[in-house]
Amino acid sequence: MDAKKPRGGRPDGHAVPQQNGVLVLRKPRGPSSGWCLGRIKQVLSQKKIGHAGTLDPMAEGVLIVLLGQATKISAFLMEKDSRKVYSGIIRLGVETDTWDAEGRILSQQAADHITRAEVDSAFAALAGLSEQEVPPYSAAKHEGKPLYALARKGVPVPVRRKTVLIFRAEAELVGPSRIRFRVTCSSGTYIRSLAHSLGKRLGCGAMLTELVREYSHPYPLSMAHSLEEVLCEPERFAQKVTGIAEALPHWPKIPLSWEEAGLVRQGRSLPHDPARLAEDACAPGGKLLLLAPSGLPLALAVLTDGAARWAVMRGLWNQEA
Repeated sequence: MDAKKPRGGRPDGHAVPQQNGVLVLRKPRGPSSGWCLGRIKQVLSQKKIGHAGTLDPMAEGVLIVLLGQATKISAFLMEKDSRKVYSGIIRLGVETDTWDAEGRILSQQAADHITRAEVDSAFAALAGLSEQEVPPYSAAKHEGKPLYALARKGVPVPVRRKTVLIFRAEAELVGPSRIRFRVTCSSGTYIRSLAHSLGKRLGCGAMLTELVREYSHPYPLSMAHSLEEVLCEPERFAQKVTGIAEALPHWPKIPLSWEEAGLVRQGRSLPHDPARLAEDACAPGGKLLLLAPSGLPLALAVLTDGAARWAVMRGLWNQEA
């Protein structure tokens, strides 16, 4: 692993106005996602900062950084139907306690006898809706404590499972004891768990050795900025931040009048008028983005009361709207 952390930015920070939007970051291999956010917070004075799904230190690729009011949309970017695409390398015949190359080796055995047909069959079995075992070294919590904290203390880690959806899983290249793969999956999927499960199916054990997140809805890797670029160009930081509306491209959007915007700021609901939507009429539970007269996002709303009214879920009106 390349553990060297990227340089960039001034250690004492650089005065940059708080942004309200999304920074698509290309997280480097080595530092944690939290460390990367901490540098942006410190160097670029972004006091209100969050994310839409972290990456392990070993992994690289798309990390959605949420700034200012955009921190309020994190849960909506990580809903189950929000797809992510990963590519990487799995090594067969080796098991570790973390299910990746960062951990302590628990067992090793030859895996040269595994055929391409067996690998393809094992990947095909991963597709679909299933329960996934959460890695013992993960940030998932048990009784308020992260599992990795228990594991590091030598405390028995309870087995936790979560439901995930694998839209597509395929081996692109199979070599001696190594597989290059690509996976399209729901938000919250642990790729380390997929590697571990694959090793069990093949009967030889496996661990994840490389991982790149190529896509995190709705952003591809081609839109991502390197951490060094972000930190070293504070004067261009705002240009790298996209708006909240762009982060929710499939949500219907309704511009409001000044009177309606005033009601929304008071937490009041608005009547639903299907004629105002260019998209198909929403069913109860449907969501949309309410826009202030200035065009800036004002609130996230949900259709309630038998499809009669839009109720505010999250207000975004602390910004100049």
